[in-house]
Amino acid sequence: MKPAPFRYHAPETLEEALDILAEDPWEAKILAGGQSLIPAMNFRLAQPTILVDLNRLAELAYVEATDDGGLRIGAMTRQAVVERDALVAERAPLLRETMPHIAHPQIRNRGTFGGSIAHADPAGELPTVALVLDATLCARSRDGGERTIAVGDFFFGLLTTALEPGEVLTEVILPAPTPRTGWAFDEMARRHGDYALVGVAAAVTLAGDGRCTDARIGLLSVGEGPVLAEAAAGALIGEELSEALVIEAAELAAEADIDPPADLHASAEFRRHLVRVLVRRVVHRAGDRALAGASG
Repeated sequence: MKPAPFRYHAPETLEEALDILAEDPWEAKILAGGQSLIPAMNFRLAQPTILVDLNRLAELAYVEATDDGGLRIGAMTRQAVVERDALVAERAPLLRETMPHIAHPQIRNRGTFGGSIAHADPAGELPTVALVLDATLCARSRDGGERTIAVGDFFFGLLTTALEPGEVLTEVILPAPTPRTGWAFDEMARRHGDYALVGVAAAVTLAGDGRCTDARIGLLSVGEGPVLAEAAAGALIGEELSEALVIEAAELAAEADIDPPADLHASAEFRRHLVRVLVRRVVHRAGDRALAGASG
């Protein structure tokens, strides 16, 4: 199929892009990598009358270290760049581990870091990882200027975020990793590169005596957006990561933290089963890495 008619703009600067968006913010759509928007337009599920292509905005493509040990990643940074970047591997290893799970190399060569987060697909890996890493999102508009949004306030529901019409996600800030923190990501898909039936990301912090002092567990493909498994994480805090405790946390994640959908790919009960399996696997791996870091 072919998309509905639209006016195409390819601004050279962010300011120019914001001016174009401000002319008719409710009808304009932003084109970043295009891996989600273009198919939707071809099937006429999306019919913007104005398309604003950000691919000439080199100012939004970067990975930079912050003075406090964190990272700033420009929204137009290609996913393949994030996957290979040495600073990402050093300062956000959970993100580095996640990147190869996203679609295929050809997709990651074109897809953008900020575009995936702004799209807010409940099956997307990057929204869930941003939630687990407690990211801060920066957005700009012509009339509203620049603002920051805590990741916990960013995702509203299915393909819906806190971004206002005419607003552009410009940057994602990741805080410095906490000492004695381990991480892990895993997912289950029918084939590598397919959308995951369930995915789990986790970050676990251990004290010197082995007790868990903090835990964040994120789930994808189990709701209308990325989900923090708060009951599961809460069960871990203050305790040593015994096998029985991890099983309890996995059960809480499957039964208390989610109300998964059923579709032609998986029943709700099968998704709960996958959550149990993957949470156990991921929490164990994150805990082992935390212990290894503490002993090192």
